[in-house]
Amino acid sequence: MPTSPGPFAGRTIADLARDLREGRTTSTALVRLALDAIAEFDPLLNAFVTVDAAGARAAARRADEELGGGVDRGPLHGVPVGVKDLIMVAGLPATMGSRHFAGHVAVSDAACVARLRQAGAVIVGKTNTHEFAYGPTGDRSAAGPSRNPWDPARMSGGSSGGSAVAVAAGMVPLALGTDTGGSVRIPAALCGVAGFKPAYGAIPVDGVFPLAQTLDHVGLLAGHAQDCLIAYRTLVPGGARMDGRPSRGVAWLDPTGLFACDPQVARTTRQALEAGTGPLEELGISADEADALRETYTALQSSEAAAVHAARLAEAPELFDPEVLERLRVAAEMPGWRYVRAVRARPRHAEVVGALFDRHDVVALPAVPITAPFLGQRTTELNGEPVAVRAALLAFTSLWNVLGLPALSVPAGTVRGLPVGLQLVCRPGREHLLFEARATHGGALSG
Repeated sequence: MPTSPGPFAGRTIADLARDLREGRTTSTALVRLALDAIAEFDPLLNAFVTVDAAGARAAARRADEELGGGVDRGPLHGVPVGVKDLIMVAGLPATMGSRHFAGHVAVSDAACVARLRQAGAVIVGKTNTHEFAYGPTGDRSAAGPSRNPWDPARMSGGSSGGSAVAVAAGMVPLALGTDTGGSVRIPAALCGVAGFKPAYGAIPVDGVFPLAQTLDHVGLLAGHAQDCLIAYRTLVPGGARMDGRPSRGVAWLDPTGLFACDPQVARTTRQALEAGTGPLEELGISADEADALRETYTALQSSEAAAVHAARLAEAPELFDPEVLERLRVAAEMPGWRYVRAVRARPRHAEVVGALFDRHDVVALPAVPITAPFLGQRTTELNGEPVAVRAALLAFTSLWNVLGLPALSVPAGTVRGLPVGLQLVCRPGREHLLFEARATHGGALSG
């Protein structure tokens, strides 16, 4: 269990909503719990970069007045929420984890934040991010690294590490993140919470600072998969509704065809899944196709990230974290022909990967092939061979961003005392099956 369980650890949004409506608590009381937990645990874990205590208390009072007056905005009404510091919240700093934006304050809400407010959610603060979201480790930020609640010497994962830590430590029950190559699902897996990346474009990215615009998604992190579903349906009315077609079940995607995987991680996630579903048919992606998908992802992300930061690279490179600066300089050297080729390759990838869903609606595999590395660690060992930590963290998540497919990571147990995540993927329009799969409710899974 996390070393610092806060008041929302183990509590679902449905439970909180019921308590609010039945008079057992108030939004003011929930916000007080969140602020007290942040004050107690965040000096060690560094999940938040900005805490808006006054704004949260005022919003909680309004939520209580509305509920008391018969105005009910839905299941998030009065619930404390964290927002990644890449997503604009009017009147609050938005640093993107970078010295380039020190002192910057957002003048308007991102579209997803406006929807949260309309639903009555209470924003308590902004959560830490890897600088400009350009890294899956979560330990390169102007505010310092976010730390894993299971072992503060280890990575949270990134780039939405602060959001995952805030939820895993029980400081808030829900947080917004962004996901360009796995930045919601990676920290969800490493920190032992649920993380949902909807289909591309499902949640608008207006008011979200971009990393790579054709890959960027807004996602959700919560203690339970069903909480992600509640929040998703709030942000996207009608989202993830049953479409009347029967489910064709879940298949297991052999992760070793994509990248090396810790055998205990593979075994733990598969056993947790099969405890709820029974034996599964096994599918595979060829090594050549996996390599081609990685090549496409790299060309797209590198070219688009370099375009976003071209002026900053030229005018003030010294303000970047050195590791992020080096990555951006390498990205800027990506030839244009590789980007064009990557764009043209997407339809072929969609056809090849789409075949995985010809007989099954949901494909499952580990979210991440390793457990949380130590802060600053950049190489690890898998099956006796050294591998780059960044490559390992992204290995099982980035391909779904290339195709814009919905993907959900849920807790699947632990390996050597650290959490691991099971990833469930489907085609757009079948999202409800990710949450209805027995794997997200039974067996060894806690998501």
